[in-house]
Amino acid sequence: MVDVIDKKRSGKELTPEEIQFFVDGVVDGSIPDYQTSAFLMAIYFNGMTKEEQSNLTMTMMKSGDHLDLSDIEGVKVDKHSTGGVGDKTSIPLAAVVAALGIPVPMISGRGLGHTGGTLDKLEAIPGYQVEISEADFKRQVNDEKLAIIGATGNIAPADKKIYALRDVTDTVDSIPLIASSIMSKKIASGTDALIIDVKTGAGAFMKTLPESEKLARALVDIGQGVGMQCMAIISDMNQPLGKAIGNALEIEESIELLKGNGPADLVELITTIGGYMAVMGHKAQTVAEGKQMCLDVINNGEALERFRAMVAAQGGDATVVDAPQAVLPQAKYQIELSAKTSGVVSKLEADEMGIASMLLGGGRQKADDQLDYAVGIMLNKKIGDSVKSGEPLLTIYSNREDVADIKELLYNNIEISDSAKAPELIYETIE
Repeated sequence: MVDVIDKKRSGKELTPEEIQFFVDGVVDGSIPDYQTSAFLMAIYFNGMTKEEQSNLTMTMMKSGDHLDLSDIEGVKVDKHSTGGVGDKTSIPLAAVVAALGIPVPMISGRGLGHTGGTLDKLEAIPGYQVEISEADFKRQVNDEKLAIIGATGNIAPADKKIYALRDVTDTVDSIPLIASSIMSKKIASGTDALIIDVKTGAGAFMKTLPESEKLARALVDIGQGVGMQCMAIISDMNQPLGKAIGNALEIEESIELLKGNGPADLVELITTIGGYMAVMGHKAQTVAEGKQMCLDVINNGEALERFRAMVAAQGGDATVVDAPQAVLPQAKYQIELSAKTSGVVSKLEADEMGIASMLLGGGRQKADDQLDYAVGIMLNKKIGDSVKSGEPLLTIYSNREDVADIKELLYNNIEISDSAKAPELIYETIE
């Protein structure tokens, strides 16, 4: 292993056999954590070629189980996001696309740090089971056209060990390591088509557009290289998505969207991604046609009924659809944060908003932290909105009365100026 580390540290290209040796050693424990960490740092600084990225991804994928979804009828289409603040997109999106008759077998993850996890949000619904058997998963997707669960069986075990070390060695934001982590799990999950929402900006792993473009290209190249229909969009994460940040609050916002009352940016993102998924799933000829189909199933209630069916099938309290606040955990205190001056909101730093929600108990600082599903933040204003002095910028949902620290953090990361424009939501597509 010392020779493999030295080769990558020197910026040389690894052979498929050397990558196989590394992955095998991670899985069977023969390579100690300190050598794995050194190797990850060498990749972080020297990168990988397109061939190395592909080889690492496929070797990690083959290190564990591979789901065979061939007995699910139709083109199976999935979506992945690189993570952000207020990013509850997957939850209503899966219901919208399923309402078009496209099977959506979605295997999602949990949140860590300032980014939220889809599974954590769904677990705010009493009774919802994110862990179901492979047989039940496939049966549910055939019957209801959708399921959102955690990883089943032993999918990409090498990634589990590598990811844990990346988190504690500050090598998370490495394009080859992000790309191989995401795609090894997605390829192993057996989907036919995949759209990846690569976030860019303050609240994303990739802070700049060029970095995000590079990651999106790496992800798409890997997917297409194994014969998967694969594309990416690059979307904004300089401010939170939608208005709700926090697990129960984001479920409520998802339900409101499916009732036709969603915030404009979230509706735009879901119908755009859904439009592409409709084309991938052979239900629409063009993205514009697919986008309209998505709006139609929101407006006629079919998407809401798909969501209700999924919640019920996975053991959740489906009356959450009718009365979210009666079913979901509710915070003890709702505390407004008022604008100190009049003007136009020019900054809502997404990562710090996520950290504020985490400090209230809505996110994890460590992997084993217990979540408070009720807490979070509800934005009343977004970038480009005018505000008057004393008007509430947002509402803090808390189970502690003293939130002086949260208020200070939020005030330090909100700016009000004479003028500002709302940021572009979707920057480009990578196909």
